[in-house]
Amino acid sequence: MLKANAVKPLSFADARNKLCHIFVHDLVLSASIGVHSFERTEPQRIRINLDLAVREDEATAAEDDLGRVVCYEQVVSSIRQLVESGHVNLVETLAERIASMCLEDRRVRVARVRVEKLEVFVDAASVGVEIERFSSNN
Repeated sequence: MLKANAVKPLSFADARNKLCHIFVHDLVLSASIGVHSFERTEPQRIRINLDLAVREDEATAAEDDLGRVVCYEQVVSSIRQLVESGHVNLVETLAERIASMCLEDRRVRVARVRVEKLEVFVDAASVGVEIERFSSNN
């Protein structure tokens, strides 16, 4: 019997390379997004999933200092601001903007962003895009 190949996301936590995995999963927001005229008049629900590979500071855990880590509360706040900043035609565009915003922090090495529209088809839970972007910082 053949088994279907399931897509399994790579873990971003990596002790050898001193990376930790910061994530935001299933953030549901109301957004003005889409290319159709009716999508410009009514906001629609989107779901955002974000995975970040972040360079660890060896003293971070020991010092218990929020200022030394990538704060997921700030990341979520920034995502909300992006979504609320105006209409976007494509989920791809929103995903790119979120990834770029995350990669502005020099500690973030990789950003994987998934943006899903939740109410497009009655017979599909969601449609959308997932991207992965790497930092140009060493």
